[in-house]
Amino acid sequence: MKITTGPVDCYIGAFKAPLQEAYLENHGFSRGMILFAIPSYGVLFRCRADGDLMDLEFGAFFALLRFIKTSLAKEQIKNLRVFSSTPKFVFTMMNRGPELRNRPNREKMLKKYCDHFNIQTALIPAYKNQAGLAPGDFCCTPRHLPPPVKPSRRSKSKIRFQPIQKGLSL
Repeated sequence: MKITTGPVDCYIGAFKAPLQEAYLENHGFSRGMILFAIPSYGVLFRCRADGDLMDLEFGAFFALLRFIKTSLAKEQIKNLRVFSSTPKFVFTMMNRGPELRNRPNREKMLKKYCDHFNIQTALIPAYKNQAGLAPGDFCCTPRHLPPPVKPSRRSKSKIRFQPIQKGLSL
Protein backbone atom coordinates (compact mmCIF):
# COMPACT_ATOMS: atom_id res chain seq x y z
CA MET A 1 0.00 0.00 0.00
CA LYS A 2 1.47 3.31 -1.09
CA ILE A 3 0.29 6.69 0.16
CA THR A 4 0.49 9.34 -2.54
CA THR A 5 1.15 12.72 -0.97
CA GLY A 6 1.54 15.02 -3.95
CA PRO A 7 -1.27 15.70 -6.39
CA VAL A 8 -1.83 13.16 -9.16
CA ASP A 9 -2.21 14.78 -12.58
CA CYS A 10 -5.21 13.51 -14.54
CA TYR A 11 -6.54 14.52 -17.94
CA ILE A 12 -10.11 14.31 -19.18
CA GLY A 13 -11.64 14.93 -22.55
CA ALA A 14 -14.74 14.40 -24.61
CA PHE A 15 -15.73 14.83 -28.22
CA LYS A 16 -18.54 14.08 -30.58
CA ALA A 17 -17.47 12.78 -33.97
CA PRO A 18 -19.32 13.86 -37.11
CA LEU A 19 -21.77 11.40 -38.62
CA GLN A 20 -19.82 9.09 -40.90
CA GLU A 21 -21.97 6.00 -41.17
CA ALA A 22 -25.73 6.42 -40.93
CA TYR A 23 -26.22 2.66 -40.54
CA LEU A 24 -24.29 2.59 -37.26
CA GLU A 25 -26.16 5.57 -35.81
CA ASN A 26 -29.51 4.05 -36.83
CA HIS A 27 -28.57 0.94 -34.86
CA GLY A 28 -27.73 2.86 -31.67
CA PHE A 29 -23.96 3.29 -31.89
CA SER A 30 -22.73 6.41 -30.13
CA ARG A 31 -20.79 9.17 -31.86
CA GLY A 32 -19.51 10.65 -28.60
CA MET A 33 -16.40 9.58 -26.70
CA ILE A 34 -15.32 10.08 -23.11
CA LEU A 35 -11.61 9.95 -22.37
CA PHE A 36 -9.39 10.11 -19.34
CA ALA A 37 -5.71 9.54 -18.67
CA ILE A 38 -3.56 9.14 -15.57
CA PRO A 39 -0.02 9.24 -17.00
CA SER A 40 1.78 8.48 -13.73
CA TYR A 41 -0.05 5.14 -13.56
CA GLY A 42 -0.03 4.38 -17.29
CA VAL A 43 -3.85 4.52 -17.54
CA LEU A 44 -5.63 5.58 -20.73
CA PHE A 45 -9.42 5.08 -20.93
CA ARG A 46 -11.84 5.57 -23.82
CA CYS A 47 -15.51 4.74 -24.13
CA ARG A 48 -18.33 5.61 -26.50
CA ALA A 49 -21.20 7.58 -24.97
CA ASP A 50 -24.20 9.71 -25.92
CA GLY A 51 -24.94 13.24 -24.80
CA ASP A 52 -24.00 16.83 -25.47
CA LEU A 53 -20.42 17.98 -24.93
CA MET A 54 -20.94 18.93 -21.27
CA ASP A 55 -22.65 15.59 -20.52
CA LEU A 56 -19.68 13.81 -22.06
CA GLU A 57 -17.14 15.95 -20.21
CA PHE A 58 -18.83 15.34 -16.85
CA GLY A 59 -19.12 11.65 -17.77
CA ALA A 60 -15.34 11.51 -18.30
CA PHE A 61 -14.77 13.38 -15.02
CA PHE A 62 -16.96 11.08 -12.92
CA ALA A 63 -15.59 7.97 -14.68
CA LEU A 64 -12.09 9.13 -13.73
CA LEU A 65 -13.04 9.69 -10.10
CA ARG A 66 -14.79 6.34 -9.84
CA PHE A 67 -11.81 4.55 -11.40
CA ILE A 68 -9.41 6.13 -8.93
CA LYS A 69 -11.68 5.41 -5.97
CA THR A 70 -12.25 1.75 -6.89
CA SER A 71 -9.31 0.48 -8.97
CA LEU A 72 -6.56 2.58 -7.39
CA ALA A 73 -7.93 2.42 -3.83
CA LYS A 74 -4.72 0.82 -2.49
CA GLU A 75 -2.74 3.86 -3.63
CA GLN A 76 -4.70 6.08 -1.19
CA ILE A 77 -4.79 9.03 -3.59
CA LYS A 78 -6.27 12.13 -1.97
CA ASN A 79 -5.11 15.08 -4.11
CA LEU A 80 -6.02 15.34 -7.79
CA ARG A 81 -5.29 17.90 -10.46
CA VAL A 82 -7.74 17.38 -13.30
CA PHE A 83 -6.89 19.06 -16.61
CA SER A 84 -9.54 19.64 -19.26
CA SER A 85 -9.54 21.34 -22.66
CA THR A 86 -13.16 22.46 -22.33
CA PRO A 87 -13.31 25.99 -20.85
CA LYS A 88 -17.00 25.70 -19.97
CA PHE A 89 -16.32 22.60 -17.83
CA VAL A 90 -13.41 24.24 -15.97
CA PHE A 91 -15.33 27.45 -15.28
CA THR A 92 -18.38 25.46 -14.18
CA MET A 93 -16.24 23.57 -11.69
CA MET A 94 -14.60 26.74 -10.39
CA ASN A 95 -17.81 28.73 -9.97
CA ARG A 96 -20.36 25.94 -9.39
CA GLY A 97 -22.11 27.23 -12.50
CA PRO A 98 -25.54 26.35 -13.89
CA GLU A 99 -24.27 23.08 -15.38
CA LEU A 100 -23.98 21.92 -11.75
CA ARG A 101 -26.71 23.93 -10.02
CA ASN A 102 -29.39 22.92 -12.51
CA ARG A 103 -28.37 19.25 -12.43
CA PRO A 104 -28.89 17.92 -8.88
CA ASN A 105 -27.45 14.48 -9.74
CA ARG A 106 -24.17 16.02 -10.89
CA GLU A 107 -23.94 18.19 -7.80
CA LYS A 108 -24.72 15.22 -5.54
CA MET A 109 -22.02 13.08 -7.19
CA LEU A 110 -19.50 15.91 -7.01
CA LYS A 111 -20.18 16.39 -3.30
CA LYS A 112 -19.74 12.65 -2.74
CA TYR A 113 -16.34 12.65 -4.45
CA CYS A 114 -15.22 15.96 -2.86
CA ASP A 115 -15.63 14.29 0.54
CA HIS A 116 -13.08 11.70 -0.60
CA PHE A 117 -10.71 13.75 -2.82
CA ASN A 118 -9.21 17.21 -2.89
CA ILE A 119 -9.89 18.12 -6.54
CA GLN A 120 -8.38 21.02 -8.48
CA THR A 121 -9.42 21.67 -12.08
CA ALA A 122 -7.41 23.57 -14.67
CA LEU A 123 -7.67 24.45 -18.33
CA ILE A 124 -5.09 23.01 -20.70
CA PRO A 125 -4.67 23.52 -24.46
CA ALA A 126 -6.09 20.63 -26.48
CA TYR A 127 -2.70 19.72 -27.96
CA LYS A 128 -1.30 19.18 -24.43
CA ASN A 129 -4.26 17.12 -23.17
CA GLN A 130 -2.87 13.60 -22.72
CA ALA A 131 -6.35 12.04 -22.69
CA GLY A 132 -6.44 12.55 -26.46
CA LEU A 133 -3.13 10.86 -27.18
CA ALA A 134 -2.95 7.76 -29.32
CA PRO A 135 -2.22 4.65 -27.22
CA GLY A 136 1.16 4.25 -28.93
CA ASP A 137 2.18 7.79 -27.90
CA PHE A 138 1.03 7.38 -24.31
CA CYS A 139 3.65 6.70 -21.67
CA CYS A 140 3.34 3.35 -19.94
CA THR A 141 4.23 2.12 -16.48
CA PRO A 142 8.01 1.65 -16.19
CA ARG A 143 9.19 -1.98 -16.36
CA HIS A 144 10.66 -1.99 -12.86
CA LEU A 145 7.28 -1.06 -11.29
CA PRO A 146 4.42 -3.53 -10.90
CA PRO A 147 1.18 -2.66 -12.73
CA PRO A 148 -1.04 -0.52 -10.46
CA VAL A 149 -4.27 -2.31 -11.45
CA LYS A 150 -4.57 -6.05 -11.00
CA PRO A 151 -7.59 -7.99 -12.25
CA SER A 152 -9.58 -9.74 -9.57
CA ARG A 153 -10.67 -13.37 -9.73
CA ARG A 154 -14.20 -12.20 -10.42
CA SER A 155 -13.17 -10.07 -13.39
CA LYS A 156 -10.97 -12.85 -14.84
CA SER A 157 -13.92 -15.24 -14.93
CA LYS A 158 -16.08 -12.67 -16.78
CA ILE A 159 -13.66 -12.08 -19.65
CA ARG A 160 -15.18 -13.02 -22.99
CA PHE A 161 -15.09 -11.72 -26.52
CA GLN A 162 -18.13 -9.73 -27.61
CA PRO A 163 -19.14 -7.82 -30.70
CA ILE A 164 -18.68 -4.05 -30.68
CA GLN A 165 -20.75 -2.50 -27.91
CA LYS A 166 -22.99 0.47 -28.58
CA GLY A 167 -21.74 2.74 -25.75
CA LEU A 168 -23.14 4.48 -22.68
CA SER A 169 -26.05 6.85 -22.34
CA LEU A 170 -25.26 9.75 -20.04
